[in-house]
Amino acid sequence: MHSPFKIVGINFDHFHMGDLLRMAAEHPEVEIVGICDEHPTRMKEAQQNFEIPDERVFTDYRQLLETSQPDLAILCPAASMHGEWVERVAPFGCDILVEKPFAASLDEADRMIAACETSGSRLAINWPLAWMASHRTAKRFVDDGRIGDVLEVHYYDGNRGPLHHGADKTERSPEEIAKEKSESWFYKKSHGGGSLLDYLGYGTTLGTWYMNGRSPIEVTTVVDGAEGLEVDEHSVTVARYETGLSKFETRWGTYTDPWTHQPQPPCGFVLIGTRGTISSYDYDTRIKWQNEWCDSGEWIDTNEILSPFHNPVQYMVDVIRSGAPIAGPLSVEISRIGQQIVDSALLSAEQKRTVPLVG
Repeated sequence: MHSPFKIVGINFDHFHMGDLLRMAAEHPEVEIVGICDEHPTRMKEAQQNFEIPDERVFTDYRQLLETSQPDLAILCPAASMHGEWVERVAPFGCDILVEKPFAASLDEADRMIAACETSGSRLAINWPLAWMASHRTAKRFVDDGRIGDVLEVHYYDGNRGPLHHGADKTERSPEEIAKEKSESWFYKKSHGGGSLLDYLGYGTTLGTWYMNGRSPIEVTTVVDGAEGLEVDEHSVTVARYETGLSKFETRWGTYTDPWTHQPQPPCGFVLIGTRGTISSYDYDTRIKWQNEWCDSGEWIDTNEILSPFHNPVQYMVDVIRSGAPIAGPLSVEISRIGQQIVDSALLSAEQKRTVPLVG
């Protein structure tokens, strides 16, 4: 029998902390040994939901880490604070799982990588789309060569807006949204807000995964947002690869949220290969593929996901205990290429021109 795998949750800026702690609470080998936030009120719901005793609730991350000595720290700060928080936690030696995006900039991402290399900690970036059966089945089809080499990735994703829902996708009232919007980090440029930083990394990172680590040559991006906002609510990025053009589009303001009813256009990916195509949509139980043997295409049920690929907590427990490398979209190698494209997109939008891939 394994001793309990000790996990802590630090910084509740992003409501996904509640989702990740639920995964930890439901894992039979995991113990939540502490949570921490500078604002105690932000931890109350999680403390109640997961029956965390008062002595495991902290406002000082140092005290938490010294007291609990965790195997894994889950971090959910605002995007612009990822570097600072990884640099704070890494010296304590535990491995680190950071909720998406990788960072607010490539420089910040490289600081995170350097901090973990210095301390010996391992760093993983969680992209929730990476755990969906549709997208994992699509990747298996790609790896099996069913559509040949991937030439293009077409991605569209988003939701009605980041304040319309909380942890576990609970609906929020219009009054709550209006009250929080002016103060939320999601709508502050200095904190890494905006649909581009919220969602583009999903597409560019999983797109890099589908392309087996290939990088584009140049990037062109256009953004749009409501009057009075300092961040975008809609972005379109075109990346030129040696194999052709790929498109990555992000949207706050879809007609419906994809986890309730797929909006139009549907959220997810379309992959174009040398021998066929795959469409893989978020939360779907099927993918559609066509190739030289079936021009009309067919719908295929998604594969059952096997352990340890149900969620990031299960995966990190497995790789840490087995000593296996962190692979795929969670790896810093794949996520860094995704961040390069994001940085290039931000630069292109600012300068209103096509730019070479940065970094």
